[in-house]
Amino acid sequence: MTRKGVYAALSYMASSVLLVIFNKAALSSYNFPFANVITLTQMVCGFIILYVMKSLKIISFTTGEPQSNSNNLALFVSFRTLARTFPLALTYLLYMVVTMEAVRGINIPMYTTLRRTAVAFTMIVEYFLSGQRHSSFVIGSVGIVIIGAFVAGSRDLAFDAYSYSVIFVENMFKAVYLASVSRVGRSTGLNVFGLMWCNVVICAPILLLWSVLSGDLQTTLNFRYLFYPGFQVVMLLSCVLTFFMNYIVVLNTTINSALTQAICGNLKDVFTSGLGWFLFGGLPYDLFNVLGQSLGLIGSCLYAYCKLQGI
Repeated sequence: MTRKGVYAALSYMASSVLLVIFNKAALSSYNFPFANVITLTQMVCGFIILYVMKSLKIISFTTGEPQSNSNNLALFVSFRTLARTFPLALTYLLYMVVTMEAVRGINIPMYTTLRRTAVAFTMIVEYFLSGQRHSSFVIGSVGIVIIGAFVAGSRDLAFDAYSYSVIFVENMFKAVYLASVSRVGRSTGLNVFGLMWCNVVICAPILLLWSVLSGDLQTTLNFRYLFYPGFQVVMLLSCVLTFFMNYIVVLNTTINSALTQAICGNLKDVFTSGLGWFLFGGLPYDLFNVLGQSLGLIGSCLYAYCKLQGI
């Protein structure tokens, strides 16, 4: 793992902790009912930021493209490139929407605990998509993380089968997205910003149509906290952090690996659990919970050590 890879991993963990907190605040503290509208708002914000930066020639969308390169296409990328990134973008859309739904239905400590099983999904998907194999030390550290997740969750008194199922579906989509993003970037020549651009260009119209047809967009206009300063600040910070985190996720996955990205998610979940418990309450911190959280932290640290040592 290079120094740049370490910085990417740490940046992802910091932004992800804050993003979960702000999303939870919008969905639970303000009781905003439409996770898809929040996701749509985040995508529109990302589209505007990328469009402005690309128009001002601050960034490029393809590897090796000079920042001053002029573009004749209104969408900056060809329709052929959009078609090749469509499966990845669709997976991204499902992952984002399911993530928001999962955050709504369960307390943050339990949510982050169950999210740790994503590493198992990631290892399986990496194996089938690219034949990636890992050392026994890496597999052992991942096993410790998963055992810790089940130990920590064994005393959850607010068991919700629907919310638990949504989290496992989220883990599956996340694993597919992380395992595919590097391959799609190499095959299309798109860099981090280019992949983000294709995601929002493809997903935003789909999500907008869904929100209009379901009536969620119209109902949002009548939401009682819509013009409340606190809610607007939460939404703004959620949008900005989503843009930054999407950039870091792609960067971290590209520089390091999909499994490293998943392990980083587990490592930051320790801080998310503590902060979420302090702000929103939820899972009681008894002996089993502390033991499970500790096992998850130990397993994540062992994995980080294996990567740093090249094991």
